[in-house]
Amino acid sequence: MINFYQEKNDWPGLFVACRQSDKVKPGIVRFNGFVFARRLFAFNLHLPYIYPMSKKTIRVGGVPEHFNLPIHLAHERGDFHSRGIEIAWTDFKGGTGQMTEALRTGTVDVCILLTEGIIKAIIAGSPSKIISNYVTSPLIWGVHTAADNPLTNYRDVFSRQYAISRLGSGSHLMAIVDANSKDQQLTADQFTVVRNLDGALDSLTKQETDVFYWEKYTTKPFVTDGQLKRIGEFLTPWPCFVVAATDEVLKSQPENIIRLLRTLHDSCDQFMQDEGAIATVSDRYGLTLDDATRWYHSTEWAIHGWVSDKMLKSVVYSLRSAGIITPEEVVPELVWKRN
Repeated sequence: MINFYQEKNDWPGLFVACRQSDKVKPGIVRFNGFVFARRLFAFNLHLPYIYPMSKKTIRVGGVPEHFNLPIHLAHERGDFHSRGIEIAWTDFKGGTGQMTEALRTGTVDVCILLTEGIIKAIIAGSPSKIISNYVTSPLIWGVHTAADNPLTNYRDVFSRQYAISRLGSGSHLMAIVDANSKDQQLTADQFTVVRNLDGALDSLTKQETDVFYWEKYTTKPFVTDGQLKRIGEFLTPWPCFVVAATDEVLKSQPENIIRLLRTLHDSCDQFMQDEGAIATVSDRYGLTLDDATRWYHSTEWAIHGWVSDKMLKSVVYSLRSAGIITPEEVVPELVWKRN
């Protein structure tokens, strides 16, 4: 008789078959020289080999920036595959506004995106939930203009024309939050949609727009080569990135979502302990070693899925104070509650 064991936690894509004599005590299996010491379910089946489960593909998206390197490294190492899932990655150059639209229409299952953007989208009716923190440190927004624009003082930006990737994007929302924090008011006609960073560079160079908020280190090469000048900085007053998923994938593949998060958190933990991480960031994203070092040591990734209720309340308060959401809008459940 062959006893058939399914590993429940760390190797969900494998069924381990072994003889009764190999099960040395509850929860421990010796198989081909390996010891499996996790919670196991036992079945009496005649299967003398490791049998792979069918893998489900989860469509995942994020910005093509250095923050998402841990998920790319996990993918390249085969970490998701080893846990019984596959991911199909999509770069969203249009940022959070583009990703909230993709989640709303169901063209992606999971996105790594700005906290304030997905909260606004869920309040507006997006069928999705936050499933984990991702980057727990604030985002450093650079406030940019074209190198030859006469605008030089940060305090003068609030009367000027803003380039934004999309309505509801971080470049849109954070400009409003920043202005509100300084007792300034922006109007709808001050915003010009430019779709992405490339569109912003073109618009600013032509001086069709004057101001552009984007992550400081992503735009640093354009500041260094003289296309842009950075005239100010603004820190997001909450953890900057979260992971969100559609209600549909949470209903249809909850176990695979848990495996995805477990793999992502493990990779973030590994990345934060990797002595070679800074050099990898510099090489892959075109940052100088000095810039990559400063960015790396100002950034903290989540290694668990806990999301603070207080943080969510603070974001909602700031969005309401800035007029981004109205007092009448009801705040639905924002975070996935696992069964």
